[in-house]
Amino acid sequence: MHKKILLELEKIKKQGLLRTLVQLLPLHNSRAEINGKSFINFSSNDYLSFSKNPLVIASACLAAKKYGSGSCASRLVCGNYSLHKELEEKLASFKGTEAALVFPSGFQANCGTLSAIAGIGDCIIMDEYNHASLWEGAKLSKSRIFAYEHKNINALEKILKRSATYKAKFIVTDTVFSMDGDLAPLKEIFKLAKTYNATVIVDEAHAIGVFGESGAGLCEALNIKEENALYLGTLSKALGSQGGFVCGSKELIEFIINRSRAFIYSTSLAPACAGAAIKAIDLTVDAKKQRKELLANAQYLRNQLNQMGFDTFKSESQIIPVLIGDSVNALDFSKKLYESGIFAPAIRPPTVPDGTARIRISLNTSHTNEDIDSLLQALKNAKAA
Repeated sequence: MHKKILLELEKIKKQGLLRTLVQLLPLHNSRAEINGKSFINFSSNDYLSFSKNPLVIASACLAAKKYGSGSCASRLVCGNYSLHKELEEKLASFKGTEAALVFPSGFQANCGTLSAIAGIGDCIIMDEYNHASLWEGAKLSKSRIFAYEHKNINALEKILKRSATYKAKFIVTDTVFSMDGDLAPLKEIFKLAKTYNATVIVDEAHAIGVFGESGAGLCEALNIKEENALYLGTLSKALGSQGGFVCGSKELIEFIINRSRAFIYSTSLAPACAGAAIKAIDLTVDAKKQRKELLANAQYLRNQLNQMGFDTFKSESQIIPVLIGDSVNALDFSKKLYESGIFAPAIRPPTVPDGTARIRISLNTSHTNEDIDSLLQALKNAKAA
């Protein structure tokens, strides 16, 4: 066994796919210290810079002081606090649904929800670029899984046309895709779902805080309101905390409470995380100016990168991929950026398809114009080297 592992590790290394942990000290929302050196950090998903917000931190501290450092049990045993209920009521109001349910992580929320609501005799229809947590949940559900080409509405409809024999049909998609930064064609998806009697499940993880009048996500931005849909999200990105959630009708949430093994058998969300998220949601609703500036900065950066000859795919959000191609070359590119004081790790397969290794740039509201110009110069220098 030991020899097999060593051989496999060597193979991974030669392919440029070996992953290592980087010890990082967050100094500020746009700065991080690594090995005693300060870097401009373009890898964080802290889009609204709330993880360092004094009001969010104070709310987390108050919750920890009142309820303790951990909840110490599952929600169905003795880990169900009034703080969790307050957060869920706030999330339901935020997303415009009847109810919500909080999980200890976004991965658990996605995985636990899909594996609970779908089963044998049902089918789950997935965008091929959906997050790994959605794929794991679909596999655990034991439903029939269909995948359609990324954002291809015609391909989705073809699958729906031949899925009439399944007991229940679920269309699952991210709203903002985490590695390409592009947006799902949600209006078309919801229209097809109504035509073919399917339930839509959307993951708003990378849209919350950034899109919508109150920052509730892309569905809000497009004025999509569907009572039978399920809305997944995370507390761990723009909300600056940790955890995941699902929003929907009271009946759907009650069903998930009773069927989701990821919920039933997990210790509940730590009080500090719940406290931080409660305050962050309030701040998000009022962050209209920050959202506008963030997306404007992203558009400026995309334009500059395209003029420099970089392929940024079809990014429309605060996530901007820079295509490199080969995994080894992507690692080398990331190293050159590192040497210029820019922290932006290479993203490689299996996270992205073969031949599409990239630098994933993630903007937040703390990045200044000078930060962005420094990134552009570093990318220009790395390309020329």
